[in-house]
Amino acid sequence: MQPKAKIFSGTGSQYLAEKIAQQFGETLGKISIQRFSDGEIQPTFLESIRGDYVFLIQSTCSPSDNIIELLLMIDAARRASAYKIIAVLPYYGYARQDRKDKPRVAIGSKLVANLLTAAGADRVITMDLHAPQIQGYFDIPVDHLDSSAIFIPYIEQLKLESLTFAAPDVGSANRIREIASYFNAEMVICDKHRKRANEISSMVVIGDVTDKEIVLIDDICDTGGTLAKAAGLLIEKGAKSVRALCTHPVLSGNAYANIENSVLEELVVCDTIPLKGHCDKIKVLSVAELFAVAIRNAYENQSITSLFIHSQRRDK
Repeated sequence: MQPKAKIFSGTGSQYLAEKIAQQFGETLGKISIQRFSDGEIQPTFLESIRGDYVFLIQSTCSPSDNIIELLLMIDAARRASAYKIIAVLPYYGYARQDRKDKPRVAIGSKLVANLLTAAGADRVITMDLHAPQIQGYFDIPVDHLDSSAIFIPYIEQLKLESLTFAAPDVGSANRIREIASYFNAEMVICDKHRKRANEISSMVVIGDVTDKEIVLIDDICDTGGTLAKAAGLLIEKGAKSVRALCTHPVLSGNAYANIENSVLEELVVCDTIPLKGHCDKIKVLSVAELFAVAIRNAYENQSITSLFIHSQRRDK
């Protein structure tokens, strides 16, 4: 008898999990997540999951309680004799702490990987890790989804005549190159230098943007400072218009004001993280269908290669 697939949500991703479950064709499983007066968290599954595939949806964005809650959900599922436990993290927090870039610092993304594995996860499904090599921090399978499946159709319907892609920093160059090749479009790089986190010291544009309609693409929009500065610089260099597409809307600090006051035409984000405020320039695209298909393919032991649109176009 084939084990059942059951989808549960943590409190941080309830809004998205409901849409994923609907796309999957099931209702969310019943779970209670109690918080005691001292802040401790205790998840309890309110239905049997013995012998089932259990998919636990929770982005590990701020606050850090989301990580602890997910770990406890995994542990509870393991102790309830679930057959397989799949942690679904639309946004993988601490991914920017992926290396020792200075002495005496933690590698947070590796630590989170260790915690998920130690808690009892059998597989992880996530999207747009800050660095793809973070998959190597896991000793369990990782399905790493790509937001290009969401963004490419959106860019196509814009029908921009002089489309050029821009990487907001050198680290994003490979990501942008793949999408630019899909459209047979040019790309430029905004090379930035930081003195400290969330503060840009200088930025230069590498490439010609005169009369171009620029699409900036990045995995995370945090304070919005990089995007605002890059957009302003691109317009100064002669760009006709600038819009940005970012997967994960962290949007901390003065992010909403930075985006609103920038020269950006729009900021398009995914719903991997719930928005905390409002800005007329921000548009949200849903990843629910993409994750629903990935969950079904994982449950049915099918490939997820078909979910990568830009790879399909290159192979033709």
